[in-house]
Amino acid sequence: MRDLVKSFKALSDPIRIRILKVLEKKRMCVCELTSVLKIGQSNVSHHLKVLKEAGLVNDKKNGLWVNYELSAGEYNKYAPEILKMVSKVLNDNLEILEDIKMSTKVDREEICKK
Repeated sequence: MRDLVKSFKALSDPIRIRILKVLEKKRMCVCELTSVLKIGQSNVSHHLKVLKEAGLVNDKKNGLWVNYELSAGEYNKYAPEILKMVSKVLNDNLEILEDIKMSTKVDREEICKK
């Protein structure tokens, strides 16, 4: 039951739901998510930590980058069903649609040069 409660707590913040919706489309690093969501890097990192602790996202090191992706349920058996439910909602939400549109335009190489 502990994993289920953690999952629902993680979903209680709109930023974390936005992160999950963007990660449905592609893996992203913190700098890309920061650019898409237009919030600070420490804020994005905090939300990713909560999602990771709940077992809803995984991180994978890839060279210089740490990519975040949706979990397949390795650490939380409820994650696949919860993420399936999240994928069915808010697909017509303007903020989510804008986030997804922005996610297709971000280029980590350009962002991280700054």
